[in-house]
This record gives sequence, structure tokens and C-alpha cells, in this order.
Amino acid sequence: MSQPPGAAVSVTEAPPSSDTPSKQLAAQRVLPLRRPGRWIATAIVLVLAAQFVHGLVSNPFYQWDRFGYWFLRPTILDGLLITLEVTAYSAVLGLLGGILLALARLSRSPVLRAVSWTYVWALRSIPLIVVLLFLYNFSALYQTLSVGVPFGPAFFTFDESRLATDMVVAVVGLSLNEAAYAAEVVRGGILSVDQGQHEAASALGLPKSYQFRKIVWPQALRSITPNYVNQLIGLIKSTSLVFYVSLLDLFGTAQTMGSTYPGDIVPLLLVVTVWYLILTSVVSVIQFYVERYYARGATRTLPPTPLQKLRTGLTDLRARIRREAAV
Repeated sequence: MSQPPGAAVSVTEAPPSSDTPSKQLAAQRVLPLRRPGRWIATAIVLVLAAQFVHGLVSNPFYQWDRFGYWFLRPTILDGLLITLEVTAYSAVLGLLGGILLALARLSRSPVLRAVSWTYVWALRSIPLIVVLLFLYNFSALYQTLSVGVPFGPAFFTFDESRLATDMVVAVVGLSLNEAAYAAEVVRGGILSVDQGQHEAASALGLPKSYQFRKIVWPQALRSITPNYVNQLIGLIKSTSLVFYVSLLDLFGTAQTMGSTYPGDIVPLLLVVTVWYLILTSVVSVIQFYVERYYARGATRTLPPTPLQKLRTGLTDLRARIRREAAV
């Protein structure tokens, strides 16, 4: 409809859209919270780490060429193999002994509880080197051993010196010591299981052995695994003491070679250090996956593996680069 000449035309502005503030907020760039202390601490740590690496690389005292020469020498690898054998045997026997001692400590028999407590108390109080040296000289106290009736006839008699080889002395000594610590680890893991689990299993009329194997033990492993793997790492390092019972393990071989080649003592010690770092790192990786396996059912989401963390970090980095490029 046309307006007559001279008539005023009113212009009505459109009301502002309700989503205008939200669009303005979306257009604004969100600035992260500044944390100068974190950046300063990071810079200090990086500088110290760079200085440490520079000292390792540039200091001729370390003799890295000799380190490369000794690292994969057959004599070093033979000592490494003995270290692995002693660790494997002692870990298995120590864990089995620890389980038996823990069950004895938790039993209703006062005799079993007293014997288990006394064993754990004694072996945790005596230094490992003393145990090894005592076993090494055990033949001086008992030249022959026998099995039979106490204060009666003996059924079997054998020479102790023939059985107590250097390997046997090392494995027995480490296993006896390891069993005392493993017993407390296993006992703590069993006690960590909620008492309601025991009561529910008993209410269902399940046998005690079935309760332990299917209900208590799987749940106790979540607590036992990290603690015992920590013990296992300590056991790997404790094998260096078997050198004092004439068993040439990794450390003993390095000591012997250091006596023969006095100028290579530092490179040989570095070789031993790196090999122990490798062994403990492998055990730590195994520990992570074992813990992750037994965490099923206890956590809503499993912890990511290192590979998954790497993938997530790369994805976040690419997304951040794209956002920066878009701005």
C-alpha cells in the first residue's frame, strides 16, 4: 500500500536476536590460565638434565668406547644369565614360601602362627649377606645331613658339601630371605579383601578352598601384584650379593674383570648399571600390564597403555596445531 506524499515513514528496528551474546562469547578467544611457576620449574629441570647428559657424554673418565666393548662381551652375558637364573628361581621359591607362611600366619593354629611370625621376624632382622655367608659355611657346622626320626635312626644320610653348590647356596639364601618379605605382602593382600566377601561366600556354603581360589585370591592379587613386583625389583638388585659366595653373576663378573683390567673399572660399573636398569625396566613394564589385567572389574575404565597415551598425545597435538592455524 503506497503512502501519500509528505507522510512520515516510521522505521521499526528488528529486536536483537537472543543468541547474539552467545555468538559474541563464541567468537572470543579463551586464554589459558598463566602458570609462570610451572614454566620456571620446567626450564630449571631441563637445564639440569642437559648439564647431566653433557657431563656423561663429554667426560672422558667414563670411557664410552670401553663401555661399548664390554657391554655385549660373552663373559658379561654369562654373568647376566646367572643373574636371571638366580632371580627366577628365588622369585618362584620365595613367593611359594611366602604364600605358605602367610596362610600359616592367618590360620587358627597357634603353633603355625608362632612359627610363621618367628620366621618372618628372624629373616627380616638378619642382613641378607649374613644369611648367604652362613649358608656358604654351613658345611663346617653340618658335614652330613640326615632324614629320619628325631633322636632315633636316620633313613637317609647325604654329604652336604655335594649338594650345596654355589648356585644352590645363592638360590636358597635369597629364597629364604624373599619368603619372609613375600609373606607380609601376601598377608596384607589377603587382609585387604573386604570381610563381606568372606561372609557372602560362607553364606552360600562354599568350601573354604573354593572361597580362597575363586573369591579371595583374585581380589587379593590386585594388592599383592604391585607390592611383590617391587620386591622382585629389589631381588634383582640383591643378586649382586651372591658374588660373596663365589658365584659370578653380573656384578661378580664385572668385579673380576675390573681386577684383571684396572683401567676399565668405571666402564664395567656402567655396564652393570645399564643392565640392571634394563632388567628393572622390563619388570616394571610387566607389572603395569599385570596390574591392568587385574584391574578389570575394579575400575570403570582401564588405565591407558603407553602406546595409547602416545596416540592420544599426538592427536591432541595435531588438534592444537589446527586450532592455532585457524586463528
